[in-house]
Amino acid sequence: MEKALLSEALNGIFFTFILLSIFLLIGTFLRAKVPLFQKMFLPASVIGGFIGLLLGPIVLGDYAILPIPQDWLSIASLLPGLLIIPVVASVPLGLKSAKNSVGSGKGNTTRNILIMFLILGLIGAVQNLIGVGTHYFFKLTGMVPDAYVTLGTELQAGFSGGHGTAGVVGSLLQSMNQPYWETAQGVAVTTATVGMIGGILVGISLINFAARRNYTNFIKSTESLPEEMKVGYQKDVNKQASFGRETTLSSSVDTLAYHLSLIFGVSGGAMLLVHYLKVWGVPVLSLIPAWAYAILLMYAVWGLMQKFKLDWSVDEKVKSKISGTLTEYAVVAAIISLPVQAVFTYLLPLVTMMVIGLAVTAVLAYFLCKKYFGEYWFERCMAVLGTCSGVFITGLLLLKMVDPDFKSPSLSDYSLGYSFNTVVGFALFPLNFGILIEYGVQTGLLFIAATLAIYMILLFVFGRRRGGVQNEPASVGE
Repeated sequence: MEKALLSEALNGIFFTFILLSIFLLIGTFLRAKVPLFQKMFLPASVIGGFIGLLLGPIVLGDYAILPIPQDWLSIASLLPGLLIIPVVASVPLGLKSAKNSVGSGKGNTTRNILIMFLILGLIGAVQNLIGVGTHYFFKLTGMVPDAYVTLGTELQAGFSGGHGTAGVVGSLLQSMNQPYWETAQGVAVTTATVGMIGGILVGISLINFAARRNYTNFIKSTESLPEEMKVGYQKDVNKQASFGRETTLSSSVDTLAYHLSLIFGVSGGAMLLVHYLKVWGVPVLSLIPAWAYAILLMYAVWGLMQKFKLDWSVDEKVKSKISGTLTEYAVVAAIISLPVQAVFTYLLPLVTMMVIGLAVTAVLAYFLCKKYFGEYWFERCMAVLGTCSGVFITGLLLLKMVDPDFKSPSLSDYSLGYSFNTVVGFALFPLNFGILIEYGVQTGLLFIAATLAIYMILLFVFGRRRGGVQNEPASVGE
């Protein structure tokens, strides 16, 4: 009997992944064929996920065109919280220090990486302040009196973290035994979708504006973008990018399997640690989610691999493809299982925080980059705007629009600054949620304001231009 139940559960999980794969393929096809999706640069996972949501039983109920079984939707709602563990665990793997990664190229300095990190962190803190502040305002006015205590944190999670971070929100609240975790996960998916679309549209508008003002160094408009960027694929075999290095031979173990084993092994260790902390009833530590331990364990593993000269066996591009694949499935799963009715309960504060958040994000990205970067400031601005309204790939997309061949040092500064910001962000995440749940919204706002103040002070201190570090190019207008 137990074996039969286990088989049924495994079949449910397997068929759920099949369903998610079908929606990914549908999303890929629609991105390639529908001009509207191409103009908005929507990822296939987002398109496919919303097709499943809008045509499924959550939106259409008994009239669903796609009668997806409730068990599959329940599995899909849980998947982002699980898949995000290996995604987060993979962050330190293959990470190079700024000292090793900084070249001799102009502008490619430790200072620029630090400034990029501080600007990303500062904008994220402002988004958090806007989100939780909006929650507090609507609570004080009595318009949304029964809002759950962490409402508003989804603005930063969705805007600066993207759809994958919705799984982090759900996983974290689940580990803290908060019953509203699924609603919060759905709200994060909503903010991520609006942020991504809004960020791309605002970014394209800013690019056209900057091109007319001669702020851009490499392009004159967005009309010259290559077709493959719009449709989402490259037909020319000679131009297709490499997947990564084969660090191991298939006669022993496939490179993909080797990297996957490292990531899953550390993820499993973290989950095992959380299990025993709960069994032993360890206070505080047993409430920390598995992904937080996973990133710490991976730092230890990667440190040991570097110490014993095994870092050659890890290719960052291969690792990124694994985490990217897991994120794609997490995004589709989170969207098709989005609890629409629960999310609509908080529609007014949600719309308010997203409109204010997007406007403030665009303004801060523009003026902070213009103030603290010299050459290629607008290229870096696009990377910051894309990341703080979508994900790393969105930032990369907007950067590629203004620097098609990555001739500027912006990509290197951006990649490292983003990596450090991700690590710090994941460290602050459980602390932020814990304070809100334990001490309430007012104390949570004070913590967020203190975090913002630290970022502002550090940016002021390290952002002062030193002689010879940066020079404004002749092509940059005022």
